[in-house]
Amino acid sequence: MAARAWVMGAVLLAGVAAPAIARPTLSDILGYSFIDTLVSADHADRIAWVEEVNGVRNVWAAAGPGFAAHPVTHYTADDGQEITQLHFDHAADTIVFVRGGDHDANWPAEGDLAPDPASTATEDKVGIYAVPFAGGEPRLLAEGDEPDVSAKGIVAFVKEHQLWSVPLDGSAKPAKLLFDRGKDSQPLWSPDGGRLAFVSGRGDHSFITVYKDAATPLTYLAPSTGRDGDPVWSPDGTRIAFSRQPGDGGAPEPLLTRVPHPFAIWTADVATGEGKRAWASPVTLDGSYPQGGDGLGLRWMAGGTLAFLTTLDGWEHLYALPTDGGTPKLLTPGRFMVEHVSASRDRKTLYYAANTGAAKDDEDRRHAFRVGLSGGPVALSGGAGIETSPVAAGSGVALVSADATHPQAVALVDGKALKPLHVAVPAYPAAALVTPKLVSWAAPDGLSIQGQLFEPPGPKKKRPAVIFVHGGPPRQMLLGWHYMGYYSNAYALNQYLASRGFVVLSVNYRLSVGYGRAFEQPDHAGPAGGSEYQDVLAGARWLQQQPGVDPARIGIWGGSYGGYLTGMALSRNSDVFKAGSDLHGVHDWSRDVAEETQPAKRYEQGDWQQFLKVAFESSPDAQIAGWRSPVLLIQGDDDRNVRFDQTVDLAGRLTQAGVPFEELVLPNEIHGFLRHDSWLKADAATARFLTEKLGPME
Repeated sequence: MAARAWVMGAVLLAGVAAPAIARPTLSDILGYSFIDTLVSADHADRIAWVEEVNGVRNVWAAAGPGFAAHPVTHYTADDGQEITQLHFDHAADTIVFVRGGDHDANWPAEGDLAPDPASTATEDKVGIYAVPFAGGEPRLLAEGDEPDVSAKGIVAFVKEHQLWSVPLDGSAKPAKLLFDRGKDSQPLWSPDGGRLAFVSGRGDHSFITVYKDAATPLTYLAPSTGRDGDPVWSPDGTRIAFSRQPGDGGAPEPLLTRVPHPFAIWTADVATGEGKRAWASPVTLDGSYPQGGDGLGLRWMAGGTLAFLTTLDGWEHLYALPTDGGTPKLLTPGRFMVEHVSASRDRKTLYYAANTGAAKDDEDRRHAFRVGLSGGPVALSGGAGIETSPVAAGSGVALVSADATHPQAVALVDGKALKPLHVAVPAYPAAALVTPKLVSWAAPDGLSIQGQLFEPPGPKKKRPAVIFVHGGPPRQMLLGWHYMGYYSNAYALNQYLASRGFVVLSVNYRLSVGYGRAFEQPDHAGPAGGSEYQDVLAGARWLQQQPGVDPARIGIWGGSYGGYLTGMALSRNSDVFKAGSDLHGVHDWSRDVAEETQPAKRYEQGDWQQFLKVAFESSPDAQIAGWRSPVLLIQGDDDRNVRFDQTVDLAGRLTQAGVPFEELVLPNEIHGFLRHDSWLKADAATARFLTEKLGPME
């Protein structure tokens, strides 16, 4: 197993006491580095990534064989403008990226307005930029999103749900590429750059479509009533593989019980549009289209093989399938989940991250692996680190590395060690952070629940404690820095609370990933019954029994789905939870589902009315009469994941019930705050509020 060779440790001389570690401020702890979108070039030994420190985002890159890291862009402001979707051109001399937008939103703002979290007096736009690999001033190519760069130097992109294009060298202005009746997405050039595949969304169905030139009609691949997506080209550019799910038809599905959502994998001839089914999933819950972060992850590999992710054995695993059809071969057997998949340049090897390894408690970590198309996974990292997002880097592998105290850095797998390419914050106060430990307890129905316990340094005594509940809900908090920016912030705040004397328990309640499909998709969860709340309450009961915890001073905090569970805790068990900070949570499921999931416009309504009733009863609003504990409500009013009316409504109900509450409203911020300053305000308010209500920090 690989060791983390770069982690610094303290060596104490015999008889010499260790110097006292200065207690870091909240700004110190929130000054961590976060790595996003690590990518590698297809035709050169080059990699690139996005690095964020204190809200300043920049593109970095490195070239083999030495892979010395260098900045590519030189932005300096905490302006809340995302940098996403990095692409190399064919020669890997230019990097294309998108700046701006909210790429984690559930819906666009009215009029497709881009976020403006800095409240500028001019309208922000989502733009596609190009910058030399060596670094320089980025050039705005066009306003748009979802770029893909062809081998011929043409950038296809999406603007107002249609396909546009612009030469990478800027020799012509952006222009609409074609007309299509659908809402277009996922543009993907063929290997030679001669054709463009894309998804044409038609509402209740969709087509995989191929464009050649203005004189040639569009080709629709094996069109049907289904919803087709995930297009991938064959290496020779003659065929495309894609997924097919049933279209939006049939009798209404039940809303209070889970039902299978099967899918199939198809291949089609680009010239004729004729296709055939290579494989169909079983009509079971385990055979449903995968809902994880990587989705299906379909790839056309070498030797006429397709690779994809699915949960056929109850866990998110990689499978290999002959392009001409057959039975999928399981490549990654075991009780763990696979994510962050990429392929080697020769398409013979897959790299991935998984919550497994030789170390104790690896189910709450991530390590990197490789596997060939015939199976036989090989570990690339291990130990107490968190390694994610592996990609090809020359003859080796680059990945994102962190651990319990050191935030993320890009590193190379170098023999039995990890070699960091760039440590963005050399003076980060890692030595002042604690190492959380894995703990577990039983829910009332007997299900085993896990979490991470942050214990303050110093002598054991009765301390205030806080439950943290993550959002998503398909997420998993780890025994170290998280690979998603939103949860890196949560990990940092939990560390800060621990540094100030709080015991913190981070709960991976049912609905969390990493413990199998059945745990991730339980019955009667969320608006169908809120069954996951029992795991949170059981965690608090367990925490009350710990010798270092004052059972009368337990609070709770969380964002998004964690905000919902915070509201559930305070409305149902103010006897246990004495205060809480609720960031942009759902408080009335019935309102949420009515706004987002309108009933079918026909006679048949299925269990819609019963679902609305259960949804309301599964909400904090339903138990306002029992809510006694004070709460801090935090939300940005440009939230595109949870409507701001959820917090407005709760504030009105709390006022009517006489429940004490405070508010922190962030004008123009989105769900996952885009500015570091917004996180600093929200985290400082949360720490202050919990301290005031639960007792003084140390």
